[in-house]
Amino acid sequence: MSYFTEDTSTEVVNGRIGADASPRLRKVMTSLVNHLHAFIRDVELTEAEWETAIDFLTKTGQICCGNRQEFILLSDTLGVSMLVDAINHRAPDGATETTVFGPFHVDGAPERDMGANISLDGKGEVCLYSGRVLDLDGKPIENAIVDVWSDNEDGFYDVQQPDSQPAFNNRGRFRTGPDGVYAFRGIKPVSYPIPDDGPVGKMLAALGRHPWRPAHMHFMVTAPGHRRLITHIFVAGDRYLASDAVFGVKETLIVEYLKTDTPSEVWRADYDFVLCRQTA
Repeated sequence: MSYFTEDTSTEVVNGRIGADASPRLRKVMTSLVNHLHAFIRDVELTEAEWETAIDFLTKTGQICCGNRQEFILLSDTLGVSMLVDAINHRAPDGATETTVFGPFHVDGAPERDMGANISLDGKGEVCLYSGRVLDLDGKPIENAIVDVWSDNEDGFYDVQQPDSQPAFNNRGRFRTGPDGVYAFRGIKPVSYPIPDDGPVGKMLAALGRHPWRPAHMHFMVTAPGHRRLITHIFVAGDRYLASDAVFGVKETLIVEYLKTDTPSEVWRADYDFVLCRQTA
């Protein structure tokens, strides 16, 4: 029998895990205790700092509601969400890279005709988005669903402004044909800040970090027999590309939005999505 001391804390706590705990839970919790106790020893955490941490986590939970998940925001801004995404979506060279899902996807967006305009309020600079959905051999994928969503010209999603934006504004789903082509009209997205009026915002300010995300269009691409792809395409030249508050930018996802001479399509963004086969 060993009692709790500064030197034996890790072994004593992990030694209390029961024999009936699942192997996976045992592995996760043992590692968590190891790292957590090592962190506390490393920084020699004071009681005042520990109380501040407890207060921070309490306030983070208290601000969570149906339309806001502050713990996900905390995970995002600490790079945890992107690291979990990277570990769980390793893919062969040539496959489109993933990035964070984000909190603003809405199930049940309408399936629209190819080429339709998803901007229902008519605001913002019109952009034509087009490309193909391909497999790793470069063959087009038929019946892929390209689910898209973005902010409006003021940097807000429709669910953030239900009283002023039409439902499903800047959202839609498009089904590819035999050629794998998708095309729709939306707006050129703008940069926007993540919610920074809560504990996470105060943390960012204390760290000298800003809350801004670079302009992007969200994509979720699904197809029979293929792994689901969740990603963004980012506007090249955006000032926040190298300092995205949630670390979501990958170089392969930065796209040159090209100015056109067509008044009905001020911008154009072309991007092909390459999906991996679904594995058992």
